[in-house]
Amino acid sequence: MNRKSQCLVAAAAFISGAVVIYSLSAQEVETQPEFKLPPGWTAEDLQACVAAGTPGKMHEHLAKSVGTWDCKTTMWIAPNTEPVKGAGTMTVASLMDGRYIQCEIAGESPGLGTYSGKGFYGFDNVTGKFVATFIDNHSTGIMTGTGDLTDEGKALTWSYTHSCPITKKPATMREVETITGPDTKTIVTHAADPKTGKEFKMMSIEMTRRKAGG
Repeated sequence: MNRKSQCLVAAAAFISGAVVIYSLSAQEVETQPEFKLPPGWTAEDLQACVAAGTPGKMHEHLAKSVGTWDCKTTMWIAPNTEPVKGAGTMTVASLMDGRYIQCEIAGESPGLGTYSGKGFYGFDNVTGKFVATFIDNHSTGIMTGTGDLTDEGKALTWSYTHSCPITKKPATMREVETITGPDTKTIVTHAADPKTGKEFKMMSIEMTRRKAGG
């Protein structure tokens, strides 16, 4: 085995070990018969790693969205244009023992054709921020975002970054997801007009969760 291969194996072993550490509780880690702290590590370092991977209240907040939602969309392609109405569904599932949720969106809008997208959402215990990535069939880039709870926990406000196909520069979108009832919520998205740089309301979504078995 050459040096490069040895380094790759060592890196893979370290990453695998770290994943195991993050997925275990502190007590479980201590009971692992062959586990030893890496050189220079303290018990506090280990506890920090465990805490980073332990789901908490913010992950429970994300899990409240699990289910299938019927969506009514209104989209404005640019400022002062006629809105385009559409409909679709959003299916939200829990992942990695409650650490993340996955959202799959499918719909259709007149003149725009079918739409499908998939996003992964979580809460990063280290940064104290909600985090997200999103892809869809209308782009070839990966949109990333960070978010915070606002309005006494009733709203989740996101700031997304993507590459604008017109300006060829990074652009941001502001999205507010507001809980309006036990099984209803709204999502409102604002974006910068690539021609003027001014923010405008780009999309509004009214969402209703289907009842179990519906």
